[in-house]
Amino acid sequence: MTKTCSKNCVDFINDEHLNGLVASATEEPTRVREIIAKSMNKEPLTVEETASLLAAESEPLVEEIFEAARDLKRQVYGNRIVIFAPLYIGNHCINDCKYCAFRRSLRTTVRKTLSEDELEDQVVALEDSGHKRLILVFGEHPDYSPEFIARSVRNVYAIKSGRGEIRRVNINAAPMDHDGYKIVKSAGIGTYQIFQETYHHQTYREVHPPNTCKGDYLYRLDGLTRAYEAGCDDVGIGALFGLYDWRFEVLGLVTHAWHLVERFGCGPHTISFPRLRPAHGVTIDSRYLVNDRDFKRLVAILRLAVPYTGMILTAREPQDIRREVMEFGVSQIDAGTRIELAGYTDKGEQKLDREQFEIGDTRSLDEIMLDLMQHDYVPSFCTSCYRKGRTGEHFMEFAIPGFIENFCTPNAMFTLAEYLEDYASDESKTVGTALIQRQLKSLSPKRQAMAKEHLDKIIIQGQRDVYL
Repeated sequence: MTKTCSKNCVDFINDEHLNGLVASATEEPTRVREIIAKSMNKEPLTVEETASLLAAESEPLVEEIFEAARDLKRQVYGNRIVIFAPLYIGNHCINDCKYCAFRRSLRTTVRKTLSEDELEDQVVALEDSGHKRLILVFGEHPDYSPEFIARSVRNVYAIKSGRGEIRRVNINAAPMDHDGYKIVKSAGIGTYQIFQETYHHQTYREVHPPNTCKGDYLYRLDGLTRAYEAGCDDVGIGALFGLYDWRFEVLGLVTHAWHLVERFGCGPHTISFPRLRPAHGVTIDSRYLVNDRDFKRLVAILRLAVPYTGMILTAREPQDIRREVMEFGVSQIDAGTRIELAGYTDKGEQKLDREQFEIGDTRSLDEIMLDLMQHDYVPSFCTSCYRKGRTGEHFMEFAIPGFIENFCTPNAMFTLAEYLEDYASDESKTVGTALIQRQLKSLSPKRQAMAKEHLDKIIIQGQRDVYL
């Protein structure tokens, strides 16, 4: 873990301005429709325009926002859903966040850091189920230094089980200084993810004690700016909804995205929007909990406000909410998730004293794959953009409809075909094979012929890791 002074960090969040936008915006149907039209042209919305969407409360207008988000998602991302799994490496932590079961003052939480042998066991279990993409999660603790994180990443990449392999490792860890990011980047990571948790200064102070590393609001806010400066051009932002007014947090996320665009010409690769969940030893303040209707609204509005970004819906949510919210713009989900340390080799019940929070969707990877395919989504384990250098500014340029047909849809089919051949249940294989055939028909004749050729390499010739 590395830490430097935050005195040179830029505070680009103006609480008074954002709260003023929330309080003063009124529902204006004509204005909302103008803003929707702008978003449908793949133009990011300003913070003020986003506030106008947040002010829409009437059911007919909210339905127009939902429908626009559905359409935009289909245009930018097609019907693909990228699949990943979180892997907790260690839950020791020097912070004392009031909403977290890993906080240092909670003595009843079981603490653990995976040994290299235990790490291998977890990765083998994930590979044997079919996973190709992981996000490694670390507590904020001196033991989890940049060198330790980089070594963990390299170890994960080196582990192979049968035809299984992890092709992309993303990171969720503490903010670092520039040298720390460079060390982690050198290990070949994908996205570096830091959640601000809440963008509201006073709330941030209330839930993050000042005598902790995480108590430094500006150092955390500047974390991804330093990551960009250190050469990490693929970053993810997020807020924990339920700590403060959800409308303010949406505006905070959009403000953060614009800050990165204005500084580096590139916004966040992903935005996450988890809701507070029950957790061991945690008492939840219910004042700002987000109901299901408003949760759907915030997902749809974020899709319209930041059309180029991937949106991550996690297993915090139960399966019925995940299925419903997914259509409003979600492009990535985790599946077969276990978040207790060493959980992927322990098939028993959830153990809340070993988890950061309680998850809502406990289905296996194959169960989720089958459900997605039955609802005409194409589950994708694709990592080609990372390995072809289509990240950062290049990814924003590619986030257009033509990119879907040329790269994303074929690559999604290729990784799905691998899963169906190597790991799927009989039912999933039957449903998935039919889905691939339908997807082929949606491609242009040239792309269809190319895709069939690559699918033959996978299914008939037994090749793996085929991508464009």
